[in-house]
Amino acid sequence: MEFGLLLPAGQAQLEAGGTPRALVEVAREAERLGFASIWAGDSLSRPRIEPLTLLTAVAQATERVTVGTAVLLPAHRNPVQTAMTLASVDLISEGRLAVGVGAGFPGFSEREFELAGVDFRTRFSQLDDVVALWRELWTGQPRSFHGKVLHYDWLPPAVRPARPGGPPIWLGGATPAALRRTALRYDGWLPYPPDPADYAAGLATIRAATDRPVTPSLFLTVYVDPDPRRGRRVLEDYAQATYQRSLAQISTIQATVTGPVAEVAATVRRYAEAGAEHVLLRVGSLEPGAVERQLPLLAEVIAGERKPVGAAT
Repeated sequence: MEFGLLLPAGQAQLEAGGTPRALVEVAREAERLGFASIWAGDSLSRPRIEPLTLLTAVAQATERVTVGTAVLLPAHRNPVQTAMTLASVDLISEGRLAVGVGAGFPGFSEREFELAGVDFRTRFSQLDDVVALWRELWTGQPRSFHGKVLHYDWLPPAVRPARPGGPPIWLGGATPAALRRTALRYDGWLPYPPDPADYAAGLATIRAATDRPVTPSLFLTVYVDPDPRRGRRVLEDYAQATYQRSLAQISTIQATVTGPVAEVAATVRRYAEAGAEHVLLRVGSLEPGAVERQLPLLAEVIAGERKPVGAAT
């Protein structure tokens, strides 16, 4: 099993005492402690450091970790220009980029799509078209593209990424439609189901529908604390500030865990038994310096649970 860290790049976290430069130092420390990947999120409605800009800095400051988006919302950007940017980040990182993508979430993303000029009702077809277009551009010899939503009679020559075919693209989502699309079109799966049994069922559906290798990953919000009540209060504040929803509401949608190292490790182990091979950890706290303080504790989880990808559980 491998572990990743989501950088705390939101405006609220920066206002609590962080700095963009300090985020790069967090990434360097996470690499030293054994994390396999560093991730950055994306949003228009919740301001944060732009993820591809941040990951470029992280790629230059690190040596071995994968740098990834969790998740990028391609609808916010011109798809041709984004293909160029992603190829550039992949080149700068020397082939260490992974691109998690999503199509937004009902009740949260409609205004973002309206601002970007994309019809929210066609968001899934839009996303699949964008990813197919990126891959066409990354061949270096694009001619035209005609999908369900996107149509280009002419495409410019494009920068080729470090890896033939471009960086792997992981899909965030666990609906039946998302599972089918993951099996058919994507290189990895990045959901956050709160029940490991649902994770296992979703992964089984994907594997039954394809012979292609699909990396099974998980997005897990965590706060390590020997006092679970205090940990829940921290997660409650984070949920309210981030989503304007209670922790109880968010926990029905997203995988979350708090408690001592052993309890967090036990939760991770349940997802490993369900098939997860890469766990992306988001520290659910807005407290100043929280991520820096949590890193050694999370490193204890990693030391106890990390296994080679694909190893038997």
